[in-house]
Amino acid sequence: MINSVFRFVTLTLFLTALVTAPAVIPALAAGGGGGGDPSGATNPTLAPPKSDTKASNAVHKGRKKADKQSLFNDPAFAKGYREAYATIYDRNEYAAAIAQLRALGHDDEPHVANLIGYSYRKLGDYKLSQVWYERALRAEPDFVLTWNYYGLWQIEQGNRDQALYHLSRIAAICGIDCAEYRSLAAALDKPPGTGLVY
Repeated sequence: MINSVFRFVTLTLFLTALVTAPAVIPALAAGGGGGGDPSGATNPTLAPPKSDTKASNAVHKGRKKADKQSLFNDPAFAKGYREAYATIYDRNEYAAAIAQLRALGHDDEPHVANLIGYSYRKLGDYKLSQVWYERALRAEPDFVLTWNYYGLWQIEQGNRDQALYHLSRIAAICGIDCAEYRSLAAALDKPPGTGLVY
């Protein structure tokens, strides 16, 4: 299956290169996010962005440096975000994390919207999860982690074709060697209906 995924992504990248029109996010029919790395390890790309990392550059491609760092340069915002992050990944208290993230007052910031979507997914509210992942992608179309989570959510919902589309978006943003690509490709390689939770 993984060879099929790689062939699909290669073909998709080739066709994308042939088309010179700007990339447009199509209507995302059914989606949401996934839960990150299938192994359960905390994904370091969820932490506040760092301007010196390749992942951060891929996440924020096309944004001005001042724009992407301004909220995380605010000590109160950064502290609140880190606390919500810990609430999610250290304590698995998703409802509390949603309240913490909403209290930041920046729901359209992609990191915030992404974590809210992730929390709703972990609570089993897939419709609200979808809303928040799409909000994150509207705010930052190249937010690779949201494409990863959204693809994992698609797999949970049985939408493997949509997950393959998400995989191709990840490949276009950060290539096939980034953690987000490998995570989603590995999940797609598992047999459908295995009941895995991401």
